[in-house]
Amino acid sequence: MNVGIKGIGTYVPERVMTNFDFEKFLDTSDEWISKMTGIKERRFAADNEETSDMAFIAAEKAIADSGIDKDEIDMIIVATSTGDHKFPAVANQLQHRLGLRPIPSMDQLAACTGFIYSMITAQQFIETGTCRNILVIGAEKLTKIANMEDRNTAILFGDGAGAVILGEVGPGHGILSSHLGSDGAGGKYLYDRKEDQLLEMNGREVFKFAVRIMGEMATEVVEKAGLKPEDVDMFIPHQANIRIMESSRERLGIPREKMSVTVDKYGNTSAASIPLSMMYELEQGKIKEGSNLVLVGFGGGLTYGAITLVWGK
Repeated sequence: MNVGIKGIGTYVPERVMTNFDFEKFLDTSDEWISKMTGIKERRFAADNEETSDMAFIAAEKAIADSGIDKDEIDMIIVATSTGDHKFPAVANQLQHRLGLRPIPSMDQLAACTGFIYSMITAQQFIETGTCRNILVIGAEKLTKIANMEDRNTAILFGDGAGAVILGEVGPGHGILSSHLGSDGAGGKYLYDRKEDQLLEMNGREVFKFAVRIMGEMATEVVEKAGLKPEDVDMFIPHQANIRIMESSRERLGIPREKMSVTVDKYGNTSAASIPLSMMYELEQGKIKEGSNLVLVGFGGGLTYGAITLVWGK
């Protein structure tokens, strides 16, 4: 059985927060932010706009794009670090809000690697025959845990959501290889503080980890799939920092034009990052039927993972 993406949908909030907006209340500049991160702007959700609201819109679009009926969805998995509540899960909320059958639904927390973790989790349920179609969503309202007084982290994050329908696809399509992992010893470098739940990050240590692991994972899953770097049509890394992305691209050995770059538009949207980038490249015409994609991410935990897949139903 080949498991792949049958439909995709995304959503980003209307409010655009530029680097110049941060200059008004932080000791920073557009020049510095652009040079160090590659970010020019990001989207901020409204105060009354929750993670589940963004996930709902993305999910509706993905279902419509897949062409399947809602009754054909057998499970919901939402990758998020910023659910509306500790419980009920965002996935539980969506099961009701989308008008789905009483199917299993759960949130999965692997920080910025969450979407990849959730895709591979869904793949297992489909390959074993337990489910036919699974709604997988990466959604984040990171602005509610970002410390807006910390110039080193406030500038990095944005809000948004991306959803896919995973199910059986035709021969020669779907997921070819994957790898998931974690290094709990590095959890102290990226976490939410107990006292106020705001994000705390040791940027230097996270950067060192990401530069190493992103390139390693991308190379590993390409080789595992029986492909060569020249076979890769689009490299879609987690959009955290342009310098990390460039390092992993160089390690993989592909040209710049084959790497998705949306960090300038959306900033770091954690679990929503990869599906937002996939949709952007689809709209740009860079992902087509039969395209070989490499998805790779890292996140708090520290977690990491990568997937190679062939686009198309």
